[in-house]
Amino acid sequence: VQLQASGGGLVQIGGSLRLSCAAPRTASNNALGWFRQAPGKEREFAGSISWRGSITNYADSVKGRFTVSRDNAKNMMYLQMNSLKADDTAVYYCAVARSSFADSRPESYAYWGQGTQVTVSS
Repeated sequence: VQLQASGGGLVQIGGSLRLSCAAPRTASNNALGWFRQAPGKEREFAGSISWRGSITNYADSVKGRFTVSRDNAKNMMYLQMNSLKADDTAVYYCAVARSSFADSRPESYAYWGQGTQVTVSS
């Protein structure tokens, strides 16, 4: 199972960025999630979306600024990031959950893609 996150880059504080994740076709019935890992820190949950896209969950640190969405017809998931802060700087990973509904625990996810670097600076 392969996932590929893309769309990272360098953005100024307060700016926006949209990440994309190409998910396998077989993941259309699974929840999907975004995690991130900053230098020297553990990987942390950012957001998730249920298999139909009807339920989303977010970490408190990104709630109100980040939006997770998915397009099952295209096998894609997205992370729209607005009002970016320096603390959002990290490598962002997308993952396929073990079930149709997922939570914030990394162990709830079975497959992980390679990350994409997001750097927020002034």
